[in-house]
Amino acid sequence: MFTTYILYSPSRKKYYIGSTSNLEKRLAKHNTNHKGFTGKTGDWMIVYSEHFQSRELALKRERQIKSWKSRIAIEKLISSAGSEHLVYTEGVGGSNPSFT
Repeated sequence: MFTTYILYSPSRKKYYIGSTSNLEKRLAKHNTNHKGFTGKTGDWMIVYSEHFQSRELALKRERQIKSWKSRIAIEKLISSAGSEHLVYTEGVGGSNPSFT
């Protein structure tokens, strides 16, 4: 299974959109001290995710969301997931809400 996901950093007040075959491992990588957009803060949390049967479909959805270039559209997508998709995952700084 492949996942398209949206992360949020409270300290940067920014979103990051990506896709992966292992969401837990990828989140851990984002929260390490490394070069790149997600490096150095260590507070990224999953706020939205969608699952796909193929890598191609996950990448297609990632590109679609990135093409919006709109914080409002991204936040609308996140809020449309509804509370029934809310789960808690352990992350840096304790339990973080994430949508699946």
